[in-house]
Amino acid sequence: MTSPQPGDTFVLVISTGGTIASTTDPSGALVPTLDAQELTRRADADEPVRVFDAARLDSSAMGLGDIDTLSSLVSRALGDALVTGIVITHGTDSMAETALALDLIHSDPRPVVLTGAQLPADHGSADGPANLRRAIELAADPLTRGNGVFVHFGGDTLAARGLQKIDTAARRAFALTAPLTLPRPAAVERAPLAGIDVPIVRAWPGADAALLDWVASRRPDGIVVEALGSGNVSDEMGAAVGRAVAAGIPVVVATSVPFGEVAFSYGGAGGGASLGAAGALPAGYLRAGQARIALATAIATGTDPRALL
Repeated sequence: MTSPQPGDTFVLVISTGGTIASTTDPSGALVPTLDAQELTRRADADEPVRVFDAARLDSSAMGLGDIDTLSSLVSRALGDALVTGIVITHGTDSMAETALALDLIHSDPRPVVLTGAQLPADHGSADGPANLRRAIELAADPLTRGNGVFVHFGGDTLAARGLQKIDTAARRAFALTAPLTLPRPAAVERAPLAGIDVPIVRAWPGADAALLDWVASRRPDGIVVEALGSGNVSDEMGAAVGRAVAAGIPVVVATSVPFGEVAFSYGGAGGGASLGAAGALPAGYLRAGQARIALATAIATGTDPRALL
């Protein structure tokens, strides 16, 4: 790791925990133990770097308040003209959600790059150092400016929008749901996401209405339905979607299918066309986790959700 001299430009590395920072404890469990300084030392990048430890979390525990903390750190860091770009080390479980949350509010041309690892830091073939080294290079590269937030992982550099984790163990763990990089919507102003309640309800063949009706009875700020196929649910769940929308709850319909777009094409009480007619919104290429982030951001900022989906 190279430390910048006063007045030199540098990449800021923000650590949040995850597998990249994890080592094996005496019970055999992986726990985040390494800080940003140690991570960047192991990455051995040539670019000048400064570091900041934001958290030490398993990313499955990354809540909306934690995302607020990251977005605030990124905003403050980009107020420094010497920062050429930002790298965030992050667990893989929710990396796609955090990446989109940051991308939706990112209007600065300087890149924000998320990276992590599939293997812990004490593994003999740990992939974290190489991922972090390349992420730092990308954050320092002028050619990456103007492309928003993206993820570098396993040799792949992918846009935040439409990103999904596709493998629990493979080093190339991420892919886009769309065949090409999706256009980014205009960035919205940063607003707190903490406290916004947008649960995800998974559909299954022949599902009744009980679960979705119960969720709607809690009066959440919005609901994401992870539907089947191109955006379809059972007849009873379709009726429950209509009741939720009629009660003033925004409902976004995503799909459990790994690739492709939600398209409201099918009729019947639970078909996508009927869901759309009832007022539900299609998630497009966003899968349920990212659709939740987009809807929460829309609610927080007073934006029409369709502009962010």
